[in-house]
Amino acid sequence: MADLYLKNLESERRQLWATCRLKGLPRGSEERLRIAAIDEAIAAHKAKTRG
Repeated sequence: MADLYLKNLESERRQLWATCRLKGLPRGSEERLRIAAIDEAIAAHKAKTRG
């Protein structure tokens, strides 16, 4: 079964990353901070599902 939560997080991360690349946003921007938060959420979710 597809993990929709994980797919949603990864999709949002890809969108934010593309926006950052197009606009040339610096590391401390809101979008970059959100990407870092999403990375943590993805890692936590994968660790939880693996056991």
